[in-house]
Amino acid sequence: MMSFARKYVRIVDAINYRVGRFSMYLLYVLMGILLWSSISNIIRQNAIWTLEMAQFTMVAYYMLGGPYSLQLDSNVRMDLLYGRWSDKKKAWVDAFSIFALIFYLGVLLYGAVDSTVYSLEYAERSATAWRPYISPIKIIMVIGIFLMLLQAFAIFFKDLAKARGEEL
Repeated sequence: MMSFARKYVRIVDAINYRVGRFSMYLLYVLMGILLWSSISNIIRQNAIWTLEMAQFTMVAYYMLGGPYSLQLDSNVRMDLLYGRWSDKKKAWVDAFSIFALIFYLGVLLYGAVDSTVYSLEYAERSATAWRPYISPIKIIMVIGIFLMLLQAFAIFFKDLAKARGEEL
């Protein structure tokens, strides 16, 4: 079991590390889009695509960077009691509480897949003047949620090993 968990954690961490590092560069894309929006407003050229494209880029940044953030343990935690506990007790509590995140991500993934399938079947478009297709960003959201779910299981395996006195 531990060899499977070790291999799983290594693979998921490697994938989320690379995807997360890639998603960091989406901020530069976002800045370029917003810069173009500002320039086009100054020269009175109406760029109707910039607002939605900036929103899509930000969604991709958050959704693809989320698993990397989870991997680095850079999430916000309420530290009322947690900070005083031993590492072993923290690992047991984390191993138990990760199931709330896994349940939430499972429900979110189910809804995201359903919404993406609908979007693909009916060629769903935005209701703005630009009218871009919505399915590409929904696909990115499904990928991000799926990667976060995989990372949550990897964290569970790490916490379980730490609670048992081992290291993955």
